[in-house]
Amino acid sequence: MKFFASFMACAVALSAETIVIRNVDVYPVTAPEMKSVSVLIQDGKIAEISAKLLAPKGARVIEGKGLRVYPGTDTLWAAVQERGLLGDDLVPDYFTALTPGGFYGWPYAYIGPNEDPRRKGEGPQLVQKTIVPDVLLGSHVAVLDALFYTGKMFPKEYEGGAFLARHGSWNRSKRVGYDVVFLPFKAGRPAGELKPFLTGFMLAPEKKEVWGRPVGLLQLADGSLLVTDDGGKKIWRISYRGTTSPTANQ
Repeated sequence: MKFFASFMACAVALSAETIVIRNVDVYPVTAPEMKSVSVLIQDGKIAEISAKLLAPKGARVIEGKGLRVYPGTDTLWAAVQERGLLGDDLVPDYFTALTPGGFYGWPYAYIGPNEDPRRKGEGPQLVQKTIVPDVLLGSHVAVLDALFYTGKMFPKEYEGGAFLARHGSWNRSKRVGYDVVFLPFKAGRPAGELKPFLTGFMLAPEKKEVWGRPVGLLQLADGSLLVTDDGGKKIWRISYRGTTSPTANQ
């Protein structure tokens, strides 16, 4: 397959389906809650459900990033950037469908009933209620956005699947992330392993220098994909021409 990545120096308007979260406290000191949440979306029913799901439920969601409704459903998915300072291999970021009334651990536990040692004994009942998320994305990859692909330009295997922008680690001994990965879906659920999609921004895990850091994702009307990059200060357009070997052009 042949994908092309081209640089675009332009501003991009968000689609009507994009969910925007404002005034979210992602570093609560005394309680695992988001102090003020508002959702902007055209479908009033979806907005109502989203607001309920984003009540104090322990998912550390970065402001305005990584929240998407799966096409044709009312299921809200979140790409969650987890906490740090617990070593190179903890805690994995994740991508999950949000369960109404569910609790996802922040700040007492992570990835199920695994208690954060810095919060030992503070919320034992909540620790036991912590839900294991659907898909782990790797520790310190710094996932910032997700997008369900509904276009027709890419091959059929991409239809309904999720693209995830991983901004990249900053406090890990060896770098991870700095890419866009793809997660296949079937019948509205993850159906396979993460696959590399847009890579090459990181020179090497041991090197400080990087070419870019993916941030946001947007599907255009023709089915191509835009990726914002705040490391290289670019917007990349990914398109497909239907051949059998992958290449990337700037």
